[in-house]
Amino acid sequence: MRENIIVSSRGQITLPAAFRKKLGIRPGGVIIAEDRNGEVVLRPAAVLEIETYTDSDIERWNREDRLDPLEKEAILRKFEAEL
Repeated sequence: MRENIIVSSRGQITLPAAFRKKLGIRPGGVIIAEDRNGEVVLRPAAVLEIETYTDSDIERWNREDRLDPLEKEAILRKFEAEL
């Protein structure tokens, strides 16, 4: 699929409806723009919701943790080594 798109004086473009429909781009959607060797590449972005935890959540999980301190330390060392 190929289309000519006009850039407005404010630098805005309008993606043709056929592109938006084919790629599942909806109003308010996020697009990634990349420069690939002088070509502009646009693609839909995956936006993931991030859940945040309070300090009290983390404290409760630590209280409920049934690992003994040596097991917990071994697991943490393993995770740190993989990073």
